[in-house]
Amino acid sequence: MSPRRQRGEQLMVERAEFTSYYGRPVIKAPSWSARDIAGYFFLGGLAGAGSVLAAGAQLTGCRTTATAMKLSSLTAVSLSAAALVHDLGRPARFSHMLRVVKPTSPMSVGSWLLAAYGPAAGAAALSAVTGRAPRTGAAATGVAAALGPALAVYTAVLAADTAVPAWHGAHRQLPYLFAASATAAASGMALVAAPRAENAPARWAAGIAAAGDMLAATAAERDLGPLVAETWRQGHGGRLLRAARVLTLAGGAGAALLAGRGRPAAVASGFALLAGSACTRFGVFAAGIASAQDPKYVVVPQRARLDAQDSPDRL
Repeated sequence: MSPRRQRGEQLMVERAEFTSYYGRPVIKAPSWSARDIAGYFFLGGLAGAGSVLAAGAQLTGCRTTATAMKLSSLTAVSLSAAALVHDLGRPARFSHMLRVVKPTSPMSVGSWLLAAYGPAAGAAALSAVTGRAPRTGAAATGVAAALGPALAVYTAVLAADTAVPAWHGAHRQLPYLFAASATAAASGMALVAAPRAENAPARWAAGIAAAGDMLAATAAERDLGPLVAETWRQGHGGRLLRAARVLTLAGGAGAALLAGRGRPAAVASGFALLAGSACTRFGVFAAGIASAQDPKYVVVPQRARLDAQDSPDRL
């Protein structure tokens, strides 16, 4: 605080009121396609968390579950890469991002994560299906499991590193939300694909993930403040996030209480968890775009921060 403010001097001019030029957005909204990039967020989370579950299933002797999750992760990461390349417009643009390594750039780190994870997931799935090169397959499974958590949550860091109010304002909680959402999706896939005799770990993971998802989403809205949190509660983003809560809670409860009693309940719970995770990613994406397009979500919080700095309690 300046010495003049410490002496309590009165301002000689009126405080500036922040407005936007003819009501136009203060910041430029990302030009990302919702279908491509929100889909990339979801599929990357499913792939990364799925590799962790696959490694755990392999270590505990649940071979059917391990193979199913390896195939799921390979499919998900392939589709996520296709969605990313489609949004970029040309495949060469992805390879151009691998020309340098920049640890301070979430985009650069994510590109290298995807480039390293994809072959490992492919080798793990190929070995599991063919039964060949078991040692190579085991090593690839371990590499995919090690990279999986980073792949599942780096997109949260990528989004929070922007100036978009509904993403940046929740930068402390967004990685936890994406981690819980990814775990819910992977455990849901395991419930759908695995036999009932092997789905106990997935049921536990689903219950924990559903609880973590609710806690992280609530904390994220609190960090955003009452104004910016509107984008998580209203409009297209709000509808998707409300659906995500219902589906995730229903899937988590069904997995914990009913999935062990029969295959139909396990499959229904799994699909609910998958749908809930997808709604979370698409809902957060939609909320971010809405917050970037409306000037009030940038102007009003900035005005509030300046008012707090000028309050008598700080003089």
